Amino acid sequence: MDSRAAYSRRDVLKAAAAGLVLAPARAATKIDSVVSGVRLGAQSYSFRDRSLDAAIKGYVEDGLGECELYSPGHVEPRLDREALRKWRLTVPLDEFRAVRKKFDDAGIELYAYNLSFKDDFTDEEIDRGFEAAHALGVGAITASSTVSCAKRLVPFVTKHKISVAFHGHSDVRNPNEFAKPESFFQALDMSPRFAVNLDIGHFWAANYDPVAFIEQYHDRILVLHLKDRKKDQGPNVPWGQGDTPIKEVLQLLKEEKYPIRAYIEYEYPGKDDAVVEVKRCFDYCKQALA
Repeated sequence: MDSRAAYSRRDVLKAAAAGLVLAPARAATKIDSVVSGVRLGAQSYSFRDRSLDAAIKGYVEDGLGECELYSPGHVEPRLDREALRKWRLTVPLDEFRAVRKKFDDAGIELYAYNLSFKDDFTDEEIDRGFEAAHALGVGAITASSTVSCAKRLVPFVTKHKISVAFHGHSDVRNPNEFAKPESFFQALDMSPRFAVNLDIGHFWAANYDPVAFIEQYHDRILVLHLKDRKKDQGPNVPWGQGDTPIKEVLQLLKEEKYPIRAYIEYEYPGKDDAVVEVKRCFDYCKQALA
C-alpha cells in the first residue's frame, strides 16, 4: 500500500474521538443493535419521509441503537440556497444540542452527522458545519462531497479535530465525484482525518468489489451504507433481489472483527411503511450474520 496507508485505523479513530463532545448521561437504556459483534444501525435518510421525532420513533420500534443523522429535513430546514446559507450561519447551536438530547433520551447512539459539503459552500458555512457537529456531540461528519471540495476541508478538519468520511455514489464518469477507488485515494492522501463512508450498493453498481476494498482499506473506513443494487448501474431493489454482496460484507466484519459501523440505508421503492421496510433490512442483516 502507498502513502494513503500511512494512517492506521487507530489514527482515524483517534481523530474522530478527539472531536467528540461528551453528552450527559443518557436518560434511557441504550438500545443494543450489535449482532455477532457487528455494529448495526441506520442512516436517518431511511426515514426521510417523516420528521425527526417520527424518525427517532422508527429507530426505537425497529430496535436500532445507532444513527448517522441525515441533515436535510431532520436537522436543516428545506429552504432555497441563500436562505439555507443564512440559516446555517445564524441558527443557535443549542438547537443541535437539543437534537442530540432527543437521541440520548431514546437510547440511540448518534455516531455521525451527514452534512454534504459542496463546492458552493462558503468557508463560513463549512466552519459552521463543524461547529454544528461539535454541538451534536459527534466525532465524524459523513459527506456526499467532491474531490475538489475535500481539498478545502483540510484546514477545517485540522482546526476542529473532527473526521470527515466521504460517501461514494456510482457516477464513474465524473472524476470529481467519489465513485472510483481512485477518488477516495485522492482524499485519503490529503489528511489523516479523512476516511471513507462506503456505500456498498453504489460501489457494486459501479462494478467494484466492496469486499476486496474493505479487506484492503478497512483502516480508513468508518461507516458502511448497506443497500442492494445490481452491477452495471442497476437500480436500488429490495434486499435479496440484487446481487450486492451484503451477506459477504457483514460476514467479513464479523470474522475480522473490523470496528466499522454498518448502517442500513433504505432507498429502494418499498411496498410498505419505512419502519416496516427498515425492519426487513435489519432482519436480513441478522440472518446474514447468523
